[in-house]
Amino acid sequence: MSHSLPALVVVDVQRAFDEWEAAGKRRNNPDAVARIADLLRAFRKRGAPIFHIRHEGTKPTSSFLPQRSGYAVKDEAREAPGEAVIVKRVNSAFIGTDLETRLRADNITTLVICGATTNHCVETTTRMAGNLGFDASLVRDATWTFDRIGPDGDKHSAEEIHAMTLSNLNGEFARIVAAADVIASLEAMRQ
Repeated sequence: MSHSLPALVVVDVQRAFDEWEAAGKRRNNPDAVARIADLLRAFRKRGAPIFHIRHEGTKPTSSFLPQRSGYAVKDEAREAPGEAVIVKRVNSAFIGTDLETRLRADNITTLVICGATTNHCVETTTRMAGNLGFDASLVRDATWTFDRIGPDGDKHSAEEIHAMTLSNLNGEFARIVAAADVIASLEAMRQ
């Protein structure tokens, strides 16, 4: 029997990204963390499963080393007692962790994915969720990314990167959804 409620997977909502912004990196979706907080409230209200993914850096210069201030989770997305926290060291929340094992053990088949950043850990986790056979939704307004310089020196805005990532994932790996729609469908589900 499958778990009737979807699981919320919250990827890397850590302070390192605030530090990147403070250092001048430009991002999109300024309200993404507020939307993640909305999702957390709705999933908690329904008693739906929540998995918090935390990135632990491995390079000496990483903003995500456990002893650095950037490793800490942003207050709005901090786990509540009893909620699973899974530490990863690569882009995918499924590699080198027990996330898949936990989901299968609880017969969870549907995942709602949010967090940071759209085109790195969120995208990699979403692609793998689709490849592993989960029914995945990616919440477009509860994820964000940063401007980047491409290999040829071209500038790409966070908005363009975000839109292209959603386009790449749409339909093949996941459904692209809005936080309000996820919350509405969660509230409409039978107990």
